[in-house]
Formats: sequence, structure tokens, C-alpha cells
Amino acid sequence: MRPTVIIIGRPNVGKSTLFNRLVGKKLALVDDQPGVTRDRRMGDAELAGMKFTVVDTAGWEDDDAESLPGRMRAQTEVSVEGADAVLFVIDARAGLTPLDEEIGRWLRTVEVPVVLVANKAEGKAGEAGMLESYALGLGDPAGISAEHGEGIADLFEGLWPIIGKDADDEEEAHQERLDNHDPEEDAPLGPLKLAIVGRPNAGKSTLINKMLGEDRLLTGPEAGITRDSIAIDWQWTDPKAKPDDDGVRDIRLIDTAGMRKKRNVTEKLEKLSVADARRAVDFAEVVVLLLDATQGLEHQDLKIAAMALEEGRALMVAINKWDIAEDASALFNGVRAALDDGLAQVRGLPLLAVSAKTGKGIDQMLSAAFELRESWSKRVPTAALNRWFDDAMEANPPPAPKGRRVKLRYITQVGTRPPRFVIFGTRLESLPTSYERYLVNGIRSKLGFDAVPVRVSLKSPKNPYNANKGGGGNYSGGSDKG
Repeated sequence: MRPTVIIIGRPNVGKSTLFNRLVGKKLALVDDQPGVTRDRRMGDAELAGMKFTVVDTAGWEDDDAESLPGRMRAQTEVSVEGADAVLFVIDARAGLTPLDEEIGRWLRTVEVPVVLVANKAEGKAGEAGMLESYALGLGDPAGISAEHGEGIADLFEGLWPIIGKDADDEEEAHQERLDNHDPEEDAPLGPLKLAIVGRPNAGKSTLINKMLGEDRLLTGPEAGITRDSIAIDWQWTDPKAKPDDDGVRDIRLIDTAGMRKKRNVTEKLEKLSVADARRAVDFAEVVVLLLDATQGLEHQDLKIAAMALEEGRALMVAINKWDIAEDASALFNGVRAALDDGLAQVRGLPLLAVSAKTGKGIDQMLSAAFELRESWSKRVPTAALNRWFDDAMEANPPPAPKGRRVKLRYITQVGTRPPRFVIFGTRLESLPTSYERYLVNGIRSKLGFDAVPVRVSLKSPKNPYNANKGGGGNYSGGSDKG
């Protein structure tokens, strides 16, 4: 395991900017508004060749423990447990504040080495704050500018004596694993990338906390608590595993911000959060659309589902808060009918009932997610694919618009995740959309792709004589017919 470094400080001192600088990507949301970060975010960082895991945390605020800022502070305190080092960030331009002093007093009581980081120290404006920071009793500050990348060498000098050796040992162990790897061995299937999406307050973070068995993500009655999309690596033990299988499954859980109707999203920060959630969907393999049993299925839920399908993700729907659902049977059947009607292109989406409070249905949901990924990743043997194609042509031959029959010659699968097929033939520009839909439905029902998006393209061979006359002769269509 790489050494773990936690970034701590009061709101708006540049913690997330430093996090993004260390991981080399804009993973964490950054805004001038204080208190943007609420949940811990982890990333792989590298500093002058020294590799470690860095953790961004919520801004430390001196509020009641039951309030949202108080719960955020509790999350930050927990994050220090088991860490190898702490980067305590202050704002050099603002100088030392009473809250900085409070955090400093607390850090002196923990048994984790602390590196004091004076951010925004570029130019003369930060000199006074740099000098004031010595009063914290945490040693020499590393003066940096996280935004501009200045002073990173000083940060390296502060961290190297603490984690340098451990970082080198981990790199040597990693290299040894690479050297001893047999390339002929079948690579194991990677972790299931599972994104939980839905409207605000559907219980997404609460559900993930229940899976993990700990309060890893910030939750509460307030809608819209989650802002960043948070990825958490986790292992689930499948209770239905075969006797010769230990049942341990690797999962990367992705919590996302709630998605409201577009017209209701007016604040810049919420727009950034929704955009981040959309990127998380694109990163995922399977997407769980979480509904609130007390509110049922709304139009916004269907829009979120359609967005996931347009991105080509495998989709399933879970109704949360099942423990307090009224007339549960009617609710379930109503949601089922509405899904089949509103998402006719993928009839039969997995629909499950879960409770983030009691844990009901979670194992069934995860088992279904792995099965869904298997379908989403499946490749059909060419012989079986063309047998189905010939049978489909015989059962329902292509139409003959204006007396000229469309000729469909053969089909091939060109990709997976999502499954993608190309059908070759002539006069394809005359093929009705209804017939394309017939083919897509046949692929889905006969070849085992019932609940996953399927892409079908139509292509005609180039005609050199048409090309010489300036004609195209090459047709491609049907990009999102699944």
C-alpha cells in the first residue's frame, strides 16, 4: 500500500487546488465559495518521483457537532486515523486565524507527523502569514502556490523524511510484481465500476455507507449534501458464491451528486456538481438509478436513466426506503410499467427494492449488477450471430421500397461495453427505422442482451464507379438504436 497523506485546513485555503495539483488532474471541484468539499476524496499522487495516496477533506469549521459543518469536521478527524502524514494548509495571504490555531492545537495531540503548508505564498503578500505560522509550533512552513505550482520542491522536502522510504519500498515491490508477472496468465476481471445516481435525497450516500458498514460518506436530512463524485474501492462477499469460490468481489463504488431538473439548477456550484456526476456515469460500467419509495418514479428519473443509456452504460433501477414504502406491491408494479413505457428501448431493466437503512436487497442488487456487466461485456461468436441473422431475415425479409428490395448481407460484432454491431448491405438508406428496431430487438431478445444498450450501424460497401462520379456510395446509420 502506498503511504497516505491527508490534506487538512479551514475552508477556502486551497486544499482541493493542492489535491488537484498533486494528482495531476482536476478531480476535486474548486470554487471561490468556501465549503465546496464535503466528502473525503482520494487520489494517486506523485511528487518528484515520490508516489503516495493523497486525501482531500472538508474544510474544518467550529460548529455544533450535529450540524452539517460539524459532521463534516467529524469526517475530517476520522480521516487522520491510519494516515502516514498530514498536510496542514493555511492561507498565507490571510495570515493566521483563530480557527487555524484551533486546528494546530488539535494536530499537536495526534500521533501523525504534520507538514505545515502556507498556500498562496507567491509574492510579498504572503510573507507576513508565513512568519505568523511559526506560532503554530509545527516547524518550518512550506511556502507554495497550489494554483501556480510554485514551492512544490519545499513541499517535497517536508514530506520526504516522513514517507520517502515507504514510498520507495512500495515502488520497488510494484516493480518486482511486474518483473515476475507471467503475460500468458489470464488477466483477472477488474473491479466492477458501480455508480449510484438519482435525484437529491434519494439516499445514495446512505446506501453506500450501509454497504461499507461505516459512515464513510457524509449524510443527513439536508438535500444535496454530496457535491463531488466520490469513488471508493471495496470488496463484497457474494453470499451465493459456489463452494470452490471465496465469493470476494472487487467493486469501485461511485457516489454522485443528486441531479435536479435542469431549470432548477441555477447556482454555479450545483452545475459543477451535476457535470461531475455526468462524468462519473461515463466512467462507470453499471449505473444504479436510485429512486425514493416515498416519491415514486418521476420524469426527472427517466431523464437520468436516458442519459446513462445514451452514454452506453448498463443500467438498473433500485427503489430505496422500501422499509417505509406504502402499498409496496402497487408501487413496484407501477414503477415497472412506467419504466417499460418510458424506456421502451431497453424493456426489462433490472428493478429491485432496497433499504439503505436496514440493508434489505443490497446483496441482490450487487449480484444483479455483476450479471448485468457480464451481458454488457459479452461477445457473440460469429457463427451464432450469423445464424440468428439468417433466421431473422427468413422470418421477416427486408422491405422493398419502390419495388427495390434492400439487401442485408451479413452482420458482425465490432465491440463490447456496450455491445456494438455493424450490418452490411446495399440500398440501406431506404431501410425503414421500424426494421432497424426489429433487428435491434432481435439481438437483444435472442442473443442475451435484454437489459443493456445495443448499438447497431448500417454500412454499404464503397462503389468505385459512384466515387468517380462524385457520389458517396457509403452509408452509415443507426447510431443509438438500442
